[in-house]
Amino acid sequence: MRIAFIGQKGLPAKSGGVEKHVEEIAKRMAQQGHQVFVYVRNNFTSKELTQLDGLQLVHLPSISTKHLDAISHTFLASIHSLFCKYEVVHYHGIGPAFFAWLPKLFNRKTAVVVTIHYQDYHHKKWGSFAKLCLRLGEFVACTVSNKTIVVNKALALVTEKKYGRVSNIIPNGSDISYSPQIDAITQWGLKEKKYILSVGRLAKNESVHLMIEAFKQLEDASKISNNFKLVIVGEGLYGDDYIKYLNTIVEGRDNIIFVGSQKGESLEQLFSHAYLFVQPSTLPKISIALLEAMSCGLTPLVAETAENREVIKDDGFTFVAGSIMDLRDKLAFLLSRTDEVKRVGQRAKKKMEEEYSWDSISKKIIQVYQEILN
Repeated sequence: MRIAFIGQKGLPAKSGGVEKHVEEIAKRMAQQGHQVFVYVRNNFTSKELTQLDGLQLVHLPSISTKHLDAISHTFLASIHSLFCKYEVVHYHGIGPAFFAWLPKLFNRKTAVVVTIHYQDYHHKKWGSFAKLCLRLGEFVACTVSNKTIVVNKALALVTEKKYGRVSNIIPNGSDISYSPQIDAITQWGLKEKKYILSVGRLAKNESVHLMIEAFKQLEDASKISNNFKLVIVGEGLYGDDYIKYLNTIVEGRDNIIFVGSQKGESLEQLFSHAYLFVQPSTLPKISIALLEAMSCGLTPLVAETAENREVIKDDGFTFVAGSIMDLRDKLAFLLSRTDEVKRVGQRAKKKMEEEYSWDSISKKIIQVYQEILN
């Protein structure tokens, strides 16, 4: 099949989210012999990079501003796709899905698929007009496309209740595995099981500040050893003010470390040797970082949301969403329960191996394509 992906910023993925999802499924489809084309933005992927792991990277320009970057690039990609004889055009995200009607209208033999990762209009960074466009994109995703894929059960309920669309539930996945090496993490002075790890985008609605404040309170109350650290992996996106705020609240705290965006061996080592994984975000989505942490046998402590509960079930712990006090108390409890934390992490690892491999996920998506084309 000739398959095109539209909606992602580009490849290689610099962090989790849509880019990671597209990269993992696309390269596996290419390995299976499909011709796979991924549309990328010039401000995200170097123009010199035209191929990656068997994928063809299609470079198109965009209007590089907060509100026009995605929509301008997706419009051009949708127009470009009309002349490329793709058998499948797969949009990722409800914003890009706004233009899914173009290949559906003008290329009737092309299968048009949309994956909804998140109801982006809940994001506080968008204004009223942008949220309206995102809601229209969701409408198109659920009424115009041939098939709608969602990454969790909560989104499936939304698409069925609002639009009468029965979606295919195909979750995110993880292929990160335990690394016995520690050479990469020693650059930050980290030691085995002597740090708490958080991985994600440094944005206000990810609630990174809650985790920092909870950790600080434990330090101030001497409920955490002097050599125990909090390690935060990730970068900001249109969030310079928030990053400045985070840097302000950690001033003078040597045990709170920002290590920026990490991938490959360094990220695997960070996951593999942490004591606990904490995800304070209350956004209604399933984080790839959470899946990766559990794949490495790392016990998760996450905000109590339906999406997080769907993943961890009994193989992890939750705290009251948005509560610094409850997060602090749960951290204190788990820091004193070493054996229990280890047991839960082992169960989490087994679950990931059985339910969330990228190989099985890519095969399920190919089956969706084939159902439409047949």
